[in-house]
Amino acid sequence: MRPSKRAALALALILALLAGCGSASAVPARQHSVALVAKSTETEFWLSVFAGAQAAAAEYNLKLTVTGPDTEEDYESQNAMVEQAVADGAEALVFSAIDFSNNASAIDAAAAAGVKIVAIDSNVDSTAVSTYIGTDNYAAGRMAAQAALDRVEGELRVGIVNYDISSANGQEREQGAVDMFDESGRARVVQVINTLAEAQHAQADTAAMLQQYPEINVLLAFNEPTSVGAAEAVRQRGVSDAVFLVGFDSNVATIDGLQEGSVDALIVQNPYAMGYLGVESAWRLLTGQTAGMEEVVDTSTRTVDRDNMFTMDSQKALFAFERRSE
Repeated sequence: MRPSKRAALALALILALLAGCGSASAVPARQHSVALVAKSTETEFWLSVFAGAQAAAAEYNLKLTVTGPDTEEDYESQNAMVEQAVADGAEALVFSAIDFSNNASAIDAAAAAGVKIVAIDSNVDSTAVSTYIGTDNYAAGRMAAQAALDRVEGELRVGIVNYDISSANGQEREQGAVDMFDESGRARVVQVINTLAEAQHAQADTAAMLQQYPEINVLLAFNEPTSVGAAEAVRQRGVSDAVFLVGFDSNVATIDGLQEGSVDALIVQNPYAMGYLGVESAWRLLTGQTAGMEEVVDTSTRTVDRDNMFTMDSQKALFAFERRSE
């Protein structure tokens, strides 16, 4: 029996579809290349960023390379890493600037070579940045000041331990804190120091500040290494009861300090989200999935102290890297 024209047409269509599926499966989907150039590769903050970035790379089938200098002051090495990433064929760059101004030329050159740019954690002075993903640093600085204002009675005499003066996020945090203290009417910033983003240097510089200005009763430290160093200075000088320390980020040393008293509150960011969303945004830019993409994405930030540190939400924030890496 001869098949009807309709049946023959249907059979031809099915065979064509099967042939199309077979040819598509024989050609693997293109794997895009993304480079993440961080400020550092050593701290727990950046390890959490990398965990998030690697999770996104696996989900979106991206080839991800991760680099960063030995210290958070070496913007020249960062610029060289950006140049190398472009030479190696990176199609998108996820970048955290050490120096807002001095990293800009490297980013502009990468963009001129056709590389898509995503900034995380700390922005850079370049119009080539498609989206910034990270903490609202001005608001986080205000949160740090508010943590002290809410918990310390009377006049606050404040010492601020900041890192590289050219880092945009550190300066934004400082401005937010200073503005909040000024608005309170009962706080005076006694001294601001800019130290290396290394615990040992921060410890020595904080100790020197406390010796020079013994009236200081509140300390703010604005990233993980400076917080670790400031906490150790407070502990070694035996002034945990006299000095209220607000630090940034989650670190074994600062969490221990929160329990034993050298740290009184932590402003905890969400580095895992910065890494994940940064790489996801790179994929969106490379694949044209940009509908609804925002220029600024504010990742969550919370205040953790001894009263709330054992709540579920605080534990998730404090131990984000360990939880995500299981």
